[in-house]
Amino acid sequence: MIQFIQKYFKGDLVIWVLTLILLGFSLVSVYSFVPILVKMEGGTPFKYLFKHFIYIVLAVLAMYWVHKKDPKYISRMSKIIFYAAIALLIFTLFFGTKVNEAGRWVKIPFVGLTFQSSDFAKLALLIYLARLLTKKRELLHSWKDGFLPIMAPIVIICGLIVKDNFSTAAIMFMICFILLFLGRVPIGKMLTVVCGGILLFFMVVGVHKALPDLNILPRYETWMNRITNRYDNSSDIDAPGNLQANNAEQAIYHGGLLGQGVGNGKVKEFIPEAYADFFFASFVEEFGLIAAVFLVLFYLILLYRIMRIALRAENLFETYICLGIGILLLSQAAVNMMVCTGIFPVTGQNMPFLAMGGSAMIMACVSIGIVQGIAQRQQSDQPAAAANVFE
Repeated sequence: MIQFIQKYFKGDLVIWVLTLILLGFSLVSVYSFVPILVKMEGGTPFKYLFKHFIYIVLAVLAMYWVHKKDPKYISRMSKIIFYAAIALLIFTLFFGTKVNEAGRWVKIPFVGLTFQSSDFAKLALLIYLARLLTKKRELLHSWKDGFLPIMAPIVIICGLIVKDNFSTAAIMFMICFILLFLGRVPIGKMLTVVCGGILLFFMVVGVHKALPDLNILPRYETWMNRITNRYDNSSDIDAPGNLQANNAEQAIYHGGLLGQGVGNGKVKEFIPEAYADFFFASFVEEFGLIAAVFLVLFYLILLYRIMRIALRAENLFETYICLGIGILLLSQAAVNMMVCTGIFPVTGQNMPFLAMGGSAMIMACVSIGIVQGIAQRQQSDQPAAAANVFE
């Protein structure tokens, strides 16, 4: 197996092994965690397993194809990728398929599969932001020529996402600001934008509450219920948000050190998103706390290897994109774990490479493909003079 990976998959061997292990294990976990989905939507566990398997095949093929591309090609295509993300988000805004009152998905014709446009937009924003930080690093002290052109893509993408997916928009905004900080953008300018953004958000909320017929923020009540249900002990314990969170904590409690065994978890059958948003709770119930420690270790090793590639990169674009991808993957995993353990309000963040979901898995693998393309370039004998191709 290792020899096969070394022969056909270039780059960081540890990242390849960890990613493929997680993808392979997801077949077991998804098959075991979908009983609630079978009850709600019908079908059989094998139906969802086969669908998940198709997504894994597409994700691995996409990852392999991307890792063969030179990073400078990704950099040159960054603007086109960014504009495509905007077009897809706008299309989703008006014609997206709604699930739980959130229009986040685009249905792919003829095949019956769906694609969450924000998954593509997140990676597109990181790529474009890395490109801009590289090109404008000498102009960051100028509002007009440096800072505002860098902030505009962040505001546009996050603004288009926030209406139906506040948690994703907030996480992306945070990650982008981490990249701005690492890119030595003046802190004063960043704080000004943050304060202005908070003020604008409260203004929009005020308009929404004053003129409810406009329905500016259709999921505002959902956001508030998730927060109050999580932190207000007087809230109705049978409320949907509380019920999911409480069941998730019960699942973790019943897991113990060694877990109940594959397919033997009972509490997971009462968690509507056991295979996605509450994946970690279902995982601990069936595989136990010890396995959960190893899972956390897997993600930390993955982050460390990506950061290692970032620090060895020959140019700033490669450094920024690796840092952004590493932080994004770890943030999604951490939020999923914190939601399941009651630290964080209920959100829609699933576990990278493990949870059932096509677009999230495909784009996570594409992200790894970009990192591996950079790692492969570092291992080659290309002259260091090539480092200025992005400048």
